[in-house]
Amino acid sequence: MHRTAIGSLATAVATVLAVTALPAATAAAAPAAASRVAADDSFYTYDGSEPLSSYAPGDVLKTRTLQYHVLGIPTPVKATQLLFRTEDAQGRPSAGVTSIVRSPGADGTKAVSYQSFYDSLNPADSPSRAIAGDVSLGGLVPNGESLLLAPLLLAGYNVVIPDSQGQSADFAAGPEYGTNTLDSIRAASRAPGTGIDDRTRFGLAGYSGGAIATHWAAVLAPSYAPDVNKRLVGFAEGGLLVDPAHNLKYISGSSVWAGVAPMAVIGAARAYDIDFAPYLNSYGEEVFKKLEHASIINVLGQYPGLTWKKLVKPQYADPNSVPAFVDAVNKLNLGSAATPTAPGYIAQGNGGVFEGTLSNLPGIGRGDGVMVAGDVRTLARQYCDKGNTSIKYQQYNLLSHVGAAVPWAPTALSWLGDRFAGKTPPSDCGRIPAGNSLAPEVATTR
Repeated sequence: MHRTAIGSLATAVATVLAVTALPAATAAAAPAAASRVAADDSFYTYDGSEPLSSYAPGDVLKTRTLQYHVLGIPTPVKATQLLFRTEDAQGRPSAGVTSIVRSPGADGTKAVSYQSFYDSLNPADSPSRAIAGDVSLGGLVPNGESLLLAPLLLAGYNVVIPDSQGQSADFAAGPEYGTNTLDSIRAASRAPGTGIDDRTRFGLAGYSGGAIATHWAAVLAPSYAPDVNKRLVGFAEGGLLVDPAHNLKYISGSSVWAGVAPMAVIGAARAYDIDFAPYLNSYGEEVFKKLEHASIINVLGQYPGLTWKKLVKPQYADPNSVPAFVDAVNKLNLGSAATPTAPGYIAQGNGGVFEGTLSNLPGIGRGDGVMVAGDVRTLARQYCDKGNTSIKYQQYNLLSHVGAAVPWAPTALSWLGDRFAGKTPPSDCGRIPAGNSLAPEVATTR
């Protein structure tokens, strides 16, 4: 592994996180910015004569090659974009988009699927839109993440960047993230001119929202995409969402992260066709309407002290009194999902007090400010107990969500490099501290 690539990746992650966090302080009154070209870009629409269901997952529907843009400015780098057939969170046929960037030094044997943490309810903020030259406020995240590509390309990887949230931007809907990611790899392997084929081995990488896509792809691969699973060398992730019901309680009242809660509820409702309107009070209706097309930049630090109770009618003060909520969070709980067979590197911060999340609730405990450390520990232990002993777990007790990304990035790149080199994966099984119960939520009666 190139030392320059590792060092550059650490620097890039720190820069990207700064780019992401700084606008949040001034975005309170900013609406989700309108896309310049998204509305009239026909590439994103499947307009074939055959029904979408007649295609197999991963089949390529459209292809285009364009210059890679950063903040709307074209660069000399070329990117291939594909429209492909995939499935949404409910298993219905849908059309996804991915972008492929070839490394000048690649030999076609290795590639990294990098899952962005664009975290948005606005399709205009997706990585492919930014790469194509679109500009939006939420698009600052994937634009900033362009810095992460250079170290990967320098290390000889072709890079695949899926729009993991799908074309309706179903934020936090993990299963949909997973199918989009896996079918993106299939599509990249089937399209000519990408430098990738069905012999190319893949590593999965992502942090935060990107970790959702990375992990669900690893979880679903054995059953949904065994053809991809056999080519996975491993998955490297940090800041993982495991049990959304725990996270919503953990960030309740936080000074920085509380606004992510309604975003996640909106995303889950969108993915599973749930109408939350009957449960909301007037303030909840206002917040949900305002955030309908918001990105993470629109909520970080903008809803200090926000709680579930402030959004719903009094009779729904207990989240478990909302059957639709219980059903959705149980579908998104990784503790009830399958065990991945690929080796994994999972990193997690535990210094959330530095990002304004002070809660330490029984059965939940502390985390990095938005993700619950005890949930991640239990998940890693669960995989060890179920036979996947190639799990490396690393917890940064003094680092928050943003802070833990900086040491995670070079470690992830080095870890993936070792997997491609065929080295035996390290294991922390037997040394991971106990965590929380990941049992499904149970609906309460009023």
